[in-house]
Amino acid sequence: MGRLPPAEKLSLAVRKNVRDEWENKKADLEEQLSGVLGTAWTIDIQPNAIWPYHNDGYAKESLGSCIKAVPQQLMLPSYVEGAIYQINYIVNRYGDDFKKEVNTICGAHILSMDLEEAQPPRFSYGGCDVLDGKLRILFVESNLGTNIDYCCQEEALTRALNEAPGDTPMSFKVRMGIRTDYDPKIHDVRRQIAGMLGKPEDAVTLTPNFEATFAKLDAAVKAGNSDVRDDWQRNLADFTFRYFDALAYQMKYIKVGEDELVQEGVLEAVSTNEYAFRIVDELKHDSYCEVDIEDGVLYLQTTPGKFGINIDYVASKLMDRL
Repeated sequence: MGRLPPAEKLSLAVRKNVRDEWENKKADLEEQLSGVLGTAWTIDIQPNAIWPYHNDGYAKESLGSCIKAVPQQLMLPSYVEGAIYQINYIVNRYGDDFKKEVNTICGAHILSMDLEEAQPPRFSYGGCDVLDGKLRILFVESNLGTNIDYCCQEEALTRALNEAPGDTPMSFKVRMGIRTDYDPKIHDVRRQIAGMLGKPEDAVTLTPNFEATFAKLDAAVKAGNSDVRDDWQRNLADFTFRYFDALAYQMKYIKVGEDELVQEGVLEAVSTNEYAFRIVDELKHDSYCEVDIEDGVLYLQTTPGKFGINIDYVASKLMDRL
């Protein structure tokens, strides 16, 4: 079935429900959504365009309630309040960074609702996406009014933000991962490495090369490399942190901070005091990941298909490279 034309006129009972439960409460919902996201948002939903997709039930008889809400004692779900609840839940987990991402990716600052037209549908009952800068609540044909509280739950909303078109060099998942899984923890690793080298912290550079890693892995996936793990975007930042953490562990193990001769060897070999992570096409010394030193820079490296495998052993042969 293709897209249906909007209803020319709804029945009196449905129009009254739309007025009482949706139109009269729309401004309050816009205020709630704006408060959650920290900037002004509007809601643009056309009841007449949605109603033709109803089943013989909730959405058919109580369209306004279905879109917005019903009296609390009935405990029935609603699309807009469900979306606001889910967005607020995620904001409470990730804070201002998440709000900034949503407000940037959904630059129109409009919440709308529409039919899922992708074939096959991307969702079983409903979900969301971003189109023309609008965050759209979507329902699958024949499922209007089913499982509607979950259209903007974290998995669906993350997917929508991740797949939204944009000019940024990395995806939403990777950017959020950097903020939550890398930035808060890497300072301690750099402090440990600097301490073992007898250097002030700002004299040591840890270079994660996030954009280059993203580009390499993305290109590998698009080229059909089935060895690249499916969850690489979600784990890119965390795995990068773990490679550096494994380096710090190995430096402790070989007593860089205790043995002057070992410390001297590291300082001579890594003359720039820069430690970097990178994805390479082929490894030189090992099967899964390795240490390599070029032009005074120590590289922790792996290939696209081995990214995330045996991370703890990335620097196990550090002494051999010195």
